[in-house]
Amino acid sequence: VMMQNVHLAPETDEDDLYSGYNDYNPIYDVEELENDAAFQQAVRTSHGRRPPITAKISSTAVTRPIATGYGSKTSLASSIGRPMTGAIQDGVTRPMTAVRAAGFTKAALRGSAFDPLGQSRGPAPPLEAKKKDSPEEKIKQLEKEVNELVEESCIASSCGDLKLALEKAKDAGRKERVLVRQREQVTTPENINLDLTYSVLFNLASQYSVNEMYAEALNTYQVIVKNKMFNNAGILKMNMGNIYLKQRNYSKAIKFYRMALDQVPSVNKQMRIKIMQNIGVTFIQAGQYSDAINSYEHIMSMAPNLKAGYNLTICYFAVGDREKMKKAFQKLIAVPLEIDEDKYISPSDDPHTNLVTEAIKNDHLRQMERERKAMAEKYIMTSAKLIAPVIETSFAAGYDWCVEVVKASQYVELANDLEINKAVTYLRQKDYNQAVEILKMLEKKDSRVKSAAATNLSALYYMGKDFAQASSYADIAVNSDRYNPAALTNKGNTVFANGDYEKAAEFYKEALRNDSSCTEALYNIGLTYEKLNRLDEALDCFLKLHAILRNSAEVLYQIANIYELMENPSQAIEWLMQVVSVVPTDPQVLSKLGELYDHEGDKSQAFQYYYESYRYFPCNMEVIEWLGAYYIDTQFWEKAIQYFERASLIQPTQVKWQLMVASCFRRSGNYQKALDTYKDTHRKFPENVECLRFLVRLCTDLGLKDAQEYARKLKRLEKMKEIREQRIKSGRDGSGGSRGKREGSASGDSGQNYSASSKGERLSARLRALPGTNEPYESSSNKEIDASYVDPLGPQIERPKTAAKKRIDEDDFADEELGDDLLPE
Repeated sequence: VMMQNVHLAPETDEDDLYSGYNDYNPIYDVEELENDAAFQQAVRTSHGRRPPITAKISSTAVTRPIATGYGSKTSLASSIGRPMTGAIQDGVTRPMTAVRAAGFTKAALRGSAFDPLGQSRGPAPPLEAKKKDSPEEKIKQLEKEVNELVEESCIASSCGDLKLALEKAKDAGRKERVLVRQREQVTTPENINLDLTYSVLFNLASQYSVNEMYAEALNTYQVIVKNKMFNNAGILKMNMGNIYLKQRNYSKAIKFYRMALDQVPSVNKQMRIKIMQNIGVTFIQAGQYSDAINSYEHIMSMAPNLKAGYNLTICYFAVGDREKMKKAFQKLIAVPLEIDEDKYISPSDDPHTNLVTEAIKNDHLRQMERERKAMAEKYIMTSAKLIAPVIETSFAAGYDWCVEVVKASQYVELANDLEINKAVTYLRQKDYNQAVEILKMLEKKDSRVKSAAATNLSALYYMGKDFAQASSYADIAVNSDRYNPAALTNKGNTVFANGDYEKAAEFYKEALRNDSSCTEALYNIGLTYEKLNRLDEALDCFLKLHAILRNSAEVLYQIANIYELMENPSQAIEWLMQVVSVVPTDPQVLSKLGELYDHEGDKSQAFQYYYESYRYFPCNMEVIEWLGAYYIDTQFWEKAIQYFERASLIQPTQVKWQLMVASCFRRSGNYQKALDTYKDTHRKFPENVECLRFLVRLCTDLGLKDAQEYARKLKRLEKMKEIREQRIKSGRDGSGGSRGKREGSASGDSGQNYSASSKGERLSARLRALPGTNEPYESSSNKEIDASYVDPLGPQIERPKTAAKKRIDEDDFADEELGDDLLPE
């Protein structure tokens, strides 16, 4: 059977360089040499006469002329008369020394030249040029283009350019269909490249999926799965399940996961475990915790891993099974990490071994091991914090159980971290004493734990304003771990609180040198430079921090504040607008924007932001006061009333807000409401002189009988006030003469101090001079009442120093008309 595939070369007339070597002549048989008479004669004597050289054919012994030193040529013959090789003597051929001499062939016997390498044949003929227009070449070129498009699509997707990746995948799909049609025209359908078709469709479905075009992705996956010519296409049902999971269609996701699980053979254990994990995740998201528990229990029994153990603990927590929570946590702890720490420690002084150890200390494998360990610690810590408050009667007992389990495992160093978390839990429950007690116990541990505990204690005492204890524990934390940025930051905070800003800046700088990503230290050093009035350096710090924390409202506000201190309001407004985009409901930021716009003279924008601030926090007195002043400035008295009423509710002991409400009623023409408000204010504040003055004025203008009563009360109050002032001044001066001098000055300043004697006389005279009932009310009579009167909307209010306030303060309300068409009752 094997010889059927062996093909012998055909015999040709061409010369073979090595032909004849296998030919055998019986004359070369050495066993017959004893019976060879010619050989025996040659052996006996070598000086006998040799027969003449008459060879039938030419051989290596052909007689050739030999050139002598004198140029003569003679024939070479044996000196002993022995026949030459190949000579025939007595009918017997002389034996030859070799079958055939090297380099000589049959062609040479016919006179051909010596050419053992066949160089006389010339160069080989040129290869036949390929026809570029042939269908096979077109198909190959098109196939190459499809492969390139698939590769470009994958590269674009890995670089994050999802739109370009999808376009390339679509182009590859279109060209692949053209390729299939051309192949069907040229060859049989069996010769179609199925691998290329599969890769094109799979890449297209993947790009649809990452671009969240889930319907198109599912259709493309269906095309692959339904085609029986594709081997192992059923595994792609797992991808279809993933799409349904993203669409929150949990029933279909589980259906396709199970179909994919049936397609995977049992020998492919890892893939089956991953599919079962997906099924468990789907059950969790669907709220079917019992089914998820079954999946994860099977995984933990077959191939335990960290994610499955963590999810199993969460499921038991969701169903509230305490004992199963403990068992799941123990299973999670028991999952092997498969990390050998000893190989990174050099056991000997061999330089080659040390070099290898140094090389692998931070290679990619070591980084992967670190990530795996960090993930395991994260899962364990999260699980412990989750189940500790519920597995026992108290969270403290639960933490103690978790600590004991962790101490007995390979994660011993996590026990101290759990103790710190226990202290933090006490802090959240406002039990500071227990938290401090636990942290003080941890001070006796190793340096890392001691530093962490002391750092937390320092922060606790700092928040409690006990800066001495905070500084002491900050020193302990720094001495335990000089490279702990949190400890250095806390130490800087205690120094900052004591007013030593330069030294605080040094601690913050050291914290940044140890950890350049310590944002707390960078923020605090910016505040320190701001305190030191080094605004440029402070601005640099906050801009660096803004590059790290892009949407931090605190950082943005500090930048705006520094620009305001640098007297650059336009930049301050721009940064505050960014703060508003991050926290649109912060009333303080909105009021700050209103203040800046007010300084810039843009009243409409200022009103907008002040109003927004009031809407979110209607108890800010500065905002209320500004809005009331704004409406007074624009002469919308009715709208100003609601803000002053709000202010009177917030500060009910301040008479000025109620006087402002009454004044707004008076200015808006609602005199009866103003009179009622003044009377109510007088009942609450019977010793307020300004309120009585308004009552006398309004009652007199309106022709009411109460004017005389209020005038007597006003006179009595002013007299009491004058006596009180005289007593104070007499006690200060201690002499009667000086008191007389004061009385003279008081009478001279009666326009401002409202002297009781002169004011009473002037008031009665003006009351008699009021117009009759049927006479029109004139504004001149208003001036005759009291030319020195100042409305409380003026200097009584402590408004922000804005242009609107200044104009309101300069108003002389005594010169305002009560109304030309108003007639006294």
